[in-house]
Amino acid sequence: MPAESRLVAGARLAVTTFSILPVRAGRIDRPVAGTAMALAPVVGALLGASLAGVLLLVGALTAPLVAAGVTLGAAALLTRGLHLDGLADTVDALGSYRRGGAALEIMKKPDVGPFGVVALVVVLLVQAAALGELASRPWPACLAAVVAATAAGRLGVTLACRRGVPAARPDGLGALVAGTVGPLAPAAGVVAVALLAMPAVPGRPWQGPLVVVVALAVALALLHHVVRRFGGITGDVLGATVEVVTTLVYLGLVLSA
Repeated sequence: MPAESRLVAGARLAVTTFSILPVRAGRIDRPVAGTAMALAPVVGALLGASLAGVLLLVGALTAPLVAAGVTLGAAALLTRGLHLDGLADTVDALGSYRRGGAALEIMKKPDVGPFGVVALVVVLLVQAAALGELASRPWPACLAAVVAATAAGRLGVTLACRRGVPAARPDGLGALVAGTVGPLAPAAGVVAVALLAMPAVPGRPWQGPLVVVVALAVALALLHHVVRRFGGITGDVLGATVEVVTTLVYLGLVLSA
């Protein structure tokens, strides 16, 4: 398959995986999936720019916390709420203290357990509070913060899909994307997202990049634990990674603001 065609197919898959945009699906195989997962932070940055626009526009018309709530609603709508669902399922499985197949069965259940509910509440509260604070910053800083946080969350997926990380199941999204990303894409992604985060905290250009690096380090530790418990990654784990990294970046960007 020509490199250009693989790139186009990977871009299509990245957009359809990480957003609700009705892009026509092309070829789907592991090489294309690897390209899509490498491009995940790009889709995240574009999504973040849209969400920052919502936050700034609504924030100019009403209270910052209301704007934050509307922005979170838009984020859930634009991603079908899949990442939040993955977070709840993953935390429920981790909270059960079960391993392997028994933990994966918990993740398959359609209901949300108490651990999952608490995780959703905490993540949404932290994100809402952080977005409310960001809405009061100058618009370049607000834009940089939301773009960097959203891109960093998807960069967590790129890291989760790097070579050497197995899939927990022989089927599903995890099986398609696990181990498909080489070392160059994650490294380039970290540098790019760190640069995006530099204007996020006025007067502290170092804080944004530091927060991004720390959040991704936490994601790597979480992924190591998840692989040990479940035997590999799943689509739910990828969704949980998005939300954990995004939340940590938002939190770090408003510390000592």
